[in-house]
Amino acid sequence: FIQMLRSAKKRDVLQLLRRAPEETRPFLVEAAVATQSVASLAALSDFLNFSPEPKSLLEKFLYTAAFSPQPSGELLHLVLDKLDGKQLAPEIWETGIVAVGSLVGKLCQQKLCGLQQVVERGVETILRGLRGAEEEPKVVISLLALGNARLPETIPTLLEHAEDGPTAVTTAATSALQRFPAPHISSKVKQVMRRIFHQKRKSYDKTCRLAAAEILLDNHPLPMDVINLLLATSEMETEVATFLLMKVQNSLRDHHHLARKVMKDIMGDPRINNYNFFSKAGISSSFSGPLTVTQDLTSTFGLDLLFLEGGFLRKSVSDFSLLGHGQRLRAAQVTFEAQGMESMMGENLSEGEEGPELMAGMAATFFDVQLRPVVFFQGYTDLMAKVLLSSGEPTSVVRGNLLLMDHHQVIPLQSGLQVTIKLQGGLGLDVSADMDVSIWEQELKTSVNARGSLAMDFQAELDSPLLQATLRSQTEVETSIHFDTKLRFSSSPVLMCLQLREEQVPYR
Repeated sequence: FIQMLRSAKKRDVLQLLRRAPEETRPFLVEAAVATQSVASLAALSDFLNFSPEPKSLLEKFLYTAAFSPQPSGELLHLVLDKLDGKQLAPEIWETGIVAVGSLVGKLCQQKLCGLQQVVERGVETILRGLRGAEEEPKVVISLLALGNARLPETIPTLLEHAEDGPTAVTTAATSALQRFPAPHISSKVKQVMRRIFHQKRKSYDKTCRLAAAEILLDNHPLPMDVINLLLATSEMETEVATFLLMKVQNSLRDHHHLARKVMKDIMGDPRINNYNFFSKAGISSSFSGPLTVTQDLTSTFGLDLLFLEGGFLRKSVSDFSLLGHGQRLRAAQVTFEAQGMESMMGENLSEGEEGPELMAGMAATFFDVQLRPVVFFQGYTDLMAKVLLSSGEPTSVVRGNLLLMDHHQVIPLQSGLQVTIKLQGGLGLDVSADMDVSIWEQELKTSVNARGSLAMDFQAELDSPLLQATLRSQTEVETSIHFDTKLRFSSSPVLMCLQLREEQVPYR
């Protein structure tokens, strides 16, 4: 479809979008964004009216732009024009800011940062939103957009929010910093992370402290940092200490981990590597292991589960990553967070800790693009309304078709002939998540269903006056993964069941 649209005129694309039945419009918008021709972008500009348009179609347009493998400045220009100065629904504005962050980051990876003014306009739009934000959710979204952009010059802004902001802001800023590659995690960044972890200036939520610890552990850690983190576990709550110790042991097993050598040296010291440290009896866990291993590529599955002292799930992170040639791509990461459940069940809070507001939500990252977080419920009244009016339908996180690869190259051979190579790869993705809290049965269920199909089309063409030869290969693969957790807290200890199901993978 994209190949067809690349040669179409604006008038034809616009006519196609306007006349298409409603159910096929999302697909046509995805194809027009992926085409990125002058004509298709101009047609989209005329077709998408951001005020009366159904929200789903606008979100589709913005997410497709965010996932674009090699976006053009014109695509960012179109997104910014559509967001500029309009009265938008909050979720459209949030999705738009997240998409701007992703587009800015990808344009800078293509070394177009200083060359195109539109990139500066994109960065300024995010920073202006951050400065002008009065409500916490707006600050959080702007920080997540900066995480998508991964621009080194925004690190001081992220550090400021990480150290001084309220819990949600600190969490968003530290998770944005976690996405920067190791060379950008300077001694200044590490200094701030130490202050957060060791609570030098104020007390921080356990999830923020653990994120700070992960940044210190994952980026060429100093032996002193690792020792201090381990020593701190003796004064922490059992569950947080257990989780952190699991993280340390995980990095010892992972051959790609930057901290592996430092850890091995430290573990040679019996004052650190002893029963007193590593015998914490919590149920929190952190695990990571390979799913498939080939010469060029390793795919891994990781699962983090952080519990509260009463046995309630505070945070779970399931992560599918691809590692190859020194690079890491976070193919899919889904995070569930639940807060304030213990107060609802009459659990005692730790000394000095305020009762957090009742809340459950989810955040997802696909192909290194952080999506807009989803809130299942916020506050007791909202929870009750959702429990009573629940439709039983899972929440769609992302659904659509993405162009992942788009490569065109002409190679001159020694004989004087030329070979033209074209490679296109598309991904159909459907990810839904559900969180179900049953007050009556005292159960909490979460489920993530991810279905995907990848299609690749490779073509090599040799064309000369004497001979013509074409080599073509088409590959298709489908997969679906279901990850379920079930907690029953009617008795103590809490009963927990985890299940990861992978259906058969047809490969053609």
